Amino acid sequence: MKDAQGLDMTAASAEAVAGYDHVIEGYLRYRADTPLRLKAALALDPDAPMLRIAQANFTLLGHQASTLPRAAESLSRAQATAGTARERAHCAALSAWVANDVTGAMRVWRQIVADHPRDILAFRMHHFVAFWAGRPDWMLEAVDAVQPHWSAALPGYPSILACRAFASEECGLYTAAEAAGREAVALDPSDLWAAHAVAHVLEMQGRRGEGIAWIASLEQHWEGGNNLAHHLWWHRAMYHLEHQEWPAVLGLYDTRFRNLASPVTQAAPDLYIDVQNAASMLFRLGLHGVHVGDRWVELADKAEARIGDHLNPFTLPHWAMALAATKRWDAGARMLAALAADPAPLVRDIARPVCDAALRHGHGDFAGAVAAMRPVLGRMSLLGGSHAQQDVLEQLYLDSAVKADLAEDARTLLERVAGRHPVPPARRVGYAAAAKELRF
Repeated sequence: MKDAQGLDMTAASAEAVAGYDHVIEGYLRYRADTPLRLKAALALDPDAPMLRIAQANFTLLGHQASTLPRAAESLSRAQATAGTARERAHCAALSAWVANDVTGAMRVWRQIVADHPRDILAFRMHHFVAFWAGRPDWMLEAVDAVQPHWSAALPGYPSILACRAFASEECGLYTAAEAAGREAVALDPSDLWAAHAVAHVLEMQGRRGEGIAWIASLEQHWEGGNNLAHHLWWHRAMYHLEHQEWPAVLGLYDTRFRNLASPVTQAAPDLYIDVQNAASMLFRLGLHGVHVGDRWVELADKAEARIGDHLNPFTLPHWAMALAATKRWDAGARMLAALAADPAPLVRDIARPVCDAALRHGHGDFAGAVAAMRPVLGRMSLLGGSHAQQDVLEQLYLDSAVKADLAEDARTLLERVAGRHPVPPARRVGYAAAAKELRF
């Protein structure tokens, strides 16, 4: 048996292989029905190792500690029937990921794609995990290695282009990123990851009107999309934020990227990317004095329920922002204690001080927030998240420094963002006031 990319696959029937291909297509195109596709494929062949491998990978994509036993069970079933060296290598990568050894998992995926450049699942898993490990350089290296083995004749090729686009954008190669993203969208207008990569380019280059038009022109193709569509609407809200169009931002919050009545939101109400979208936008609005009503409350409820779950370090400061906004100081103290006890240096030594800063900022201890964050400013990228997403942490630091009258710290932050972001601070709504005050 061979899958759509021509790779050997252990399966009971051609129908099961076709089911696997249908699952992978749904995953690559960010379709909300991918879990249903997987369920249908498993009904055809519950012992197909690649289906169980996909099931385990998809479970881990949610970055939720409570799902680890389920992922481990799927892995165990895959290990029992893996019939090829490639399938066994996928199991080895999963074993590392379940154990939170993300570097080990990426090492195995890199070897899989070196041996099988058309293994789109291994490639995309590496792309995803490298992003959340703060390693866009690894993302770009991987796509450079596999793309010569692909062409438009192969199913999944737009996804390769989309990954090139996003990896290039995160590495600051904006011209190449936009070209690859637009090529992918031309091949498949419903490719959410490609649309997302171009949205990032437009954000980083300050092309806000173009960004609004880009998303508006494509959303007709997003029917059936999953939470990545929410993130694209968050990007549109970011453009409106830069224009200081507060009602438009809040309208998108309530009806698009944090619509609590949406079936996609209800299926995963505390998914990390949705939480990041919501908390970062409310925090930014708060910095500009925009009243957000009780929108923080449902986020804070979820933050309390997830204390001790540290699988996605970048989400942690967003949980802390929600606790601070609702003045849940006891919960904040419990969160910091759990972070301090975590054996992972990334959580204990980087995420914890940033969370501490978010709580101190909410308490009005602005000098304390700066003191907490100052030692880790240069390492925050290791928490994962894009440049556009990391920006909210930099605004947290800048606002704290300004309110604490720590001019040198504020200047340091402005220099940091000016060196990384193509648009000067004076032209960015979150930085303009401080740049003017410091004559930057």
